[in-house]
Amino acid sequence: MQITGTHFNYYHVCKRKLWLFSNSITFEHTSDLVYEGKLIHEECYPQRSAKYEEIELDGIKVDFYDARNKVIHEIKKSDKVEEAHEWQLKYYIYVFENNGIEGVCGVLEYPKLRETKKVLLTQSDREIIEQMKREIAKIIESDDCPPKIKRGVCKNCSYYEFCFIEEQEE
Repeated sequence: MQITGTHFNYYHVCKRKLWLFSNSITFEHTSDLVYEGKLIHEECYPQRSAKYEEIELDGIKVDFYDARNKVIHEIKKSDKVEEAHEWQLKYYIYVFENNGIEGVCGVLEYPKLRETKKVLLTQSDREIIEQMKREIAKIIESDDCPPKIKRGVCKNCSYYEFCFIEEQEE
């Protein structure tokens, strides 16, 4: 099983979402918010496609990579789950390093907020990522879906109705 940046993101946002996504139960294709995020990615930096590359490497797909300056650019719609975004980007840096690309850093970009944040990977982060990879694999391989835990981000999640809309009794 290949762990992706999405797995790392969902691990920090919601273990249930991670399990559902990893077991091919997806609702992203029906979400207006996911579609809006894709539009932001495509339309906010149109000049980048000529300047930087979208890279796929060992199961990850980075938005833009500036090979000259060794910077991974990750574009996000909102900073509501910034910690998840940071770990996703740290995982990307980790994968680049494991493929022999040293000295890489990352930049989280929130175009709607007009904010950016530089992200670096420390030795401590590398050790934490190894532990997270084991925990992610354990969640994914479990026969049981983790229980739902209602949080503030749930209402904007593509899985919201799946988790919280109860069937009407007849």
